[in-house]
Amino acid sequence: MCGIVGIIGVEPVAPRLVDALRRLEYRGYDSAGVATLEDDRISRRRAEGKLGNLAQKLAFEPLAGNIGIGHTRWATHGAPTEGNAHPHATERVAVVHNGIIENFRELLADLAKDGYLPKTQTDTESVALWVTRELDRGSDPEFAVSSTLKHLRGAFALALMFKGHDRLLIAARKGAPLAIGYGTAEMYLGSDAMALAPFTSRLAYLEDGDWAVITPEGVTIRDGQDGIVQRELMISNASALMVDKGNHRHFMAKEIYEQPETISHTLSHYVDMGAETVALREALPFDFADLRRLTISACGTAYLAGSVAKYWFERYARLPVDVDVASEFRYREPPLESGGLALFISQSGETADTLAALRYCAGQGQHVASLINVPESTIARESQVAFPTLCGPEIGVASTKALTAQLTALASLVVAAARARNTIDEAQERELVRALVELPRAVSAALGAEAQIERIAKRLSKAKDVLYLGRGAMFPIAMEGALKLKEISYIHAEGYAAGELKHGPIALVDETMPVIVVAPSDPLLEKTLSNMQEVAARGGKIILITDEEGAAKVGAGVAETIVLPTVPSFVAPILATIPVQLLAYHTAVFMGTDVDQPRNLAKSVTVE
Repeated sequence: MCGIVGIIGVEPVAPRLVDALRRLEYRGYDSAGVATLEDDRISRRRAEGKLGNLAQKLAFEPLAGNIGIGHTRWATHGAPTEGNAHPHATERVAVVHNGIIENFRELLADLAKDGYLPKTQTDTESVALWVTRELDRGSDPEFAVSSTLKHLRGAFALALMFKGHDRLLIAARKGAPLAIGYGTAEMYLGSDAMALAPFTSRLAYLEDGDWAVITPEGVTIRDGQDGIVQRELMISNASALMVDKGNHRHFMAKEIYEQPETISHTLSHYVDMGAETVALREALPFDFADLRRLTISACGTAYLAGSVAKYWFERYARLPVDVDVASEFRYREPPLESGGLALFISQSGETADTLAALRYCAGQGQHVASLINVPESTIARESQVAFPTLCGPEIGVASTKALTAQLTALASLVVAAARARNTIDEAQERELVRALVELPRAVSAALGAEAQIERIAKRLSKAKDVLYLGRGAMFPIAMEGALKLKEISYIHAEGYAAGELKHGPIALVDETMPVIVVAPSDPLLEKTLSNMQEVAARGGKIILITDEEGAAKVGAGVAETIVLPTVPSFVAPILATIPVQLLAYHTAVFMGTDVDQPRNLAKSVTVE
């Protein structure tokens, strides 16, 4: 999760840019940089590593200028070098970027025809070069940016500064968040309220597809069709010790909407996006090719992430997998063949049952790996290798962005395992990686169904019992949907394998029973549709979550169809988490429950 800041000020801005970037360090980064206009020329200072390196460079080579942009980068395209660090600049424009430009190769190929050639390995430079070409053709900065945005594919946030325009910043958002801060004769831009807390508490958040023209006098915000729009001015309570909810009513809503960005951030750690391969940074104490069995253990939502991974590992890597709830595994004391791999999944890294299961496996001669969001945690420290999820702090008790980050990391590990075991070839690896790289954009599109989901949730809030159904890798997603609804709305819900419907759950179905079916188009769709007809015949109220192809095959008896973007089946379980999260969230809001801190639950379960 790269961090973006920008200031149009009345005094030199470089020191304040660095201060703002320090407040974004929690997001993770491996290089940093700032750019200002000095005598109407773009000047930059960039450095590898921590912000102290950048601050030291600025101490020896100060930057003047009352307008500037800054960035903390987590490397995606290109190594974490000074040359690849942001801001990226031509003679005419400087750009900072958070996210992924999926079609950067196509953009660079087009630019090369006119002699605009990259100097770095990054996807971001394609934006700087495209805007520059528009400027060279006579466009003003606003038209140049508007035209460029229409050519970009991906999930991103951008801030741009222009030579000769010392009273102008332009920002754009598609997927990744951006906040605009209002000061006295000054304006600010930041990835979140934390970055801007020292400067202002008055903020407006760009919505998806917005782009903004910022001057010292204020801001003009336009939507994706270039129409002028108004965004609510809010008073933020952010401080150095607090993560802010932004313009969302609850942390859970904010964290749901952060997922295009957090998935991108996690992907950046595992995927070489230029080569379209998985490149693990961690030194492995085992060889995937030698493994005969993988044991996964976790609790709650993390257990369900592991359950999805079981389908992936067995299908793509042909690696047998056992998945256990940690609290059962630790007391079952299963026999484990020496040299196997045990993988433990935990957001906090302090879950007591998961830690106990880890220690049991270590004592049984297993290689011990973990998937963790807190690298300093006990589980991470006691693992031979700890794979990070990199989704940033998750405040809401009901896990959202941590789950999709876990699934993204697990999917990356599956691709690495499959290549090591020669169960997929290079072309198949590129295909799977491409599906992952395009996922943030699909998640951003899926969030567009929120208005429909909110309407459905209003009716769902009147139910006493809800049934969720899914097949294959969608079965754990059905269980996750039921878990989310139980956690925060307190409505009883159960998730079942759709094929088990006739083995008991169908006895519950009547005209008062909402049945939520998670069934994108895949080889199991036809069988799931048959199960739906069994529900419809008994008067059940079916809410179908599918894609366009699945929706086209739906017969009578479906009350609502939530249509998701069509994605490869490999990543479909990750995408399907979005509507079940939103359904649970809005149902809980209608119920009036404490969404972020539901009764009887804690974020990290550190006791049995």
